[in-house]
Amino acid sequence: MSNKHQCLRGMRDIEPKIAERLSHIESVFVNISQRNGYREVSFPILESTELFQKSIGIETDIVGQEMYTFEDRNQSTVTLRPEGTAGCLRSCLANGIIQRQKEKLFYRGPMFRRERPQKGRFRQFQHFG
Repeated sequence: MSNKHQCLRGMRDIEPKIAERLSHIESVFVNISQRNGYREVSFPILESTELFQKSIGIETDIVGQEMYTFEDRNQSTVTLRPEGTAGCLRSCLANGIIQRQKEKLFYRGPMFRRERPQKGRFRQFQHFG
């Protein structure tokens, strides 16, 4: 019998005590990055599937088996971001951030993998890059 109040398999609730610890860890990462000249960039968690197919490679396990991909109402194929590099670079190119100067950037946020979760791994996870 399933409990209607439980998270989906591979997902988790983060209780306030743990959320506070994670927030502290994230703030340490941000402070260290900023002290070393990095600036934060933010980009959507939902991107065109083609972005990941071209940047990661269509034959990889991530693209072939582990992405949350679906069609939207316009029959466009979209994916919840499985990693941050492709979206970060797309955002920088689209907004002219890295055209002529060296820019040191960092990103953070949720990522999604549709793998069968093993102990200690989750389908939604926080990533800092």
